[in-house]
Amino acid sequence: MALSPMDVTQLVAVDAARAARVLNDVRNATLAGQRAPVAPRPVIEQSWDRMLRSGVDPDRDVRSGLLSREEVQRRRETSALRHVLPVLREGLLSVADVAHHIMVVADEDGRVLWREGSAPVLRKADGLGFELGADWREDVVGTNGVGTPAVVRRPVQVFASEHFVRTHAAWTCAGAPITDPRDGRLIGVVDISGPLETMHPATLALVDTVAKLAESRLREVHLTALERLRAVAAPVLSRLAGRALVVDRDGWCAAVTGMPYPHRIALPKSLGAGRRWLPPLGLCAVEPLAGGWLLRPAGEPEPRGGTRIVLDLSQPRRWSMTVTGGADTWSHELSPRHAELLYLLALNRGGMSAARLAGEMFADPGRTVTVRAEMSRVRRYLGGLLDHRPYRFCESAEVEVLLPGNPRDLLPHSTAPGVADGRTH
Repeated sequence: MALSPMDVTQLVAVDAARAARVLNDVRNATLAGQRAPVAPRPVIEQSWDRMLRSGVDPDRDVRSGLLSREEVQRRRETSALRHVLPVLREGLLSVADVAHHIMVVADEDGRVLWREGSAPVLRKADGLGFELGADWREDVVGTNGVGTPAVVRRPVQVFASEHFVRTHAAWTCAGAPITDPRDGRLIGVVDISGPLETMHPATLALVDTVAKLAESRLREVHLTALERLRAVAAPVLSRLAGRALVVDRDGWCAAVTGMPYPHRIALPKSLGAGRRWLPPLGLCAVEPLAGGWLLRPAGEPEPRGGTRIVLDLSQPRRWSMTVTGGADTWSHELSPRHAELLYLLALNRGGMSAARLAGEMFADPGRTVTVRAEMSRVRRYLGGLLDHRPYRFCESAEVEVLLPGNPRDLLPHSTAPGVADGRTH
């Protein structure tokens, strides 16, 4: 009886050897351009396609240089992942050790910063180059449980020969991305890895759950920091007349006086003391505080003419928007979802209703609640540059989109119909 991709996933739990043979046949046939006995799972097939287009050799184990011990330590000390290590260890290490797995934590660049778990499996990982400081980005070592979740921004389990590089076929991993709740940026991936026979399909759900717990912990850390900043801000604001607000280094608001409470203000990366143009506040006096900034709007109206918006989608996983206008230029890094939304709006300058955006995003015009929630978040940093009813960039703004050299690399994580159409046109 023919097997489906789901059947093969279940087969791993009951007959790992047979599953390995089936997956090897699938890989060999697919990479040879032949009809496979079972279709690869979509997430794996899409990854293999990316590897073939990027030139990764499926029959050659290519490794980039390891980071020095000093550089690994420096990255550990500066990464937000250090705040969630206790959560990851508590949720995964006991299971990993008993089941002969290891837990691996990598940063947003795919560099392995922590490895813990079964000693024999750690030695096997050394043989695969899965060492501290190793680079496990997908475009370096092929489809894997660290690099692939970082690209698609969702949990992925990679069984045996689903790995693109042949030498990894005896290995199985399940990884989940960890994002910063302050801005949605990827900060790393947590992965459980081990030999095929020790892995279970439910491992992926466990890793995903623990990754979400880690993100909750980061949210608690952020709220605690805002509370500390609020205590610093209270006596400062009490002495001021007029409008003023205190924000943290990422623009999240801790306290205000004389004005409505905004959740977040878009700040330029190189913000310093002085007078700066900050949408949607306009010209502001900026003063440093411990852990943040004091912003005092000068009251001038925000100019709407002569504004240029550059939506940069040309770099993999580094999407951004740069706004030039008024008295300053500022940039904002985009989450995958916001990159999709702004790309669609840039293509449709006449505007799009919530239902149309839902159709172009999810192939479901009924998902307007999700669209409106995301657009509300976008408007927190775009302010008056984004109109609604319908959603659109303001008419006076010049909008430019920078695309990747290969159209198929446009937002490769995206399954949105509107983006898929852009890849083919």
